[in-house]
Amino acid sequence: MPRTPDELRGLVEDYVAELALQPELGSLEAPIRHALSGGGKRVRPVLCLAAGEAVGGEPTHVLPAAAAVELVHSFSLVHDDLPALDNDTERRGRPSVWAAYGEASAILAGDALLSEAFRLALVYDMTAVARELMEATLAMIGGQQQDLEGGHDLAQLHRLKTGALFNASIMCGVWAAGLPVEEHTPWRAFAGELGLLFQVVDDILDGDGYVLEVGADGARHLADEAAVRAQTRLDALEADTSVLAEIVSGLVARTS
Repeated sequence: MPRTPDELRGLVEDYVAELALQPELGSLEAPIRHALSGGGKRVRPVLCLAAGEAVGGEPTHVLPAAAAVELVHSFSLVHDDLPALDNDTERRGRPSVWAAYGEASAILAGDALLSEAFRLALVYDMTAVARELMEATLAMIGGQQQDLEGGHDLAQLHRLKTGALFNASIMCGVWAAGLPVEEHTPWRAFAGELGLLFQVVDDILDGDGYVLEVGADGARHLADEAAVRAQTRLDALEADTSVLAEIVSGLVARTS
């Protein structure tokens, strides 16, 4: 039986809590730990583990890839909160890293999180996990710049800012599990629908993005359509995707 999302989340929490950081980071360990221990649902690393297990991978083997995805996500949050970007003094009910440790340390902590992520991604014999994560990170950064500039297509913006790392969450999992590259296409198709679903749901909860563009009802319709397409993609896969299906259902439930 595949592990439940809660069981996978527990694996991620334990792994991240026990992650040995490079000693050269010195006092930066405190803001880095602050960023990593701020709660959150660990959706992305759980997806990575679930995808890896679905194709026959052992979750303990996929954990470095999953943690790498989470560290990239954490890096993006630390930098997004900075005064030059979103100027958020709180993150998940606690002071953001820059508010707690200062802007300079927050910038360096974000840099370190990104570097540690690629150190983890490179523990595998192949470079595919690191390459997948690098491409997603560059897309996120490009999406953030588009957001600053304004006037860009919303779907394209979200595909870069949010969808790219969701795509990487799934694909890093199947790469780490050793799925042959010729079998990747349907997994990428699922990952694309999942990224859109998450973003629309997030916009519904925040009253932003797609809600402002198409209204609350229109956004719920987009979420429902994306969920149906994501489930259809899962149904077509020759794998036990029950845990991934549970995650998709959970996302849809958040809109009601």
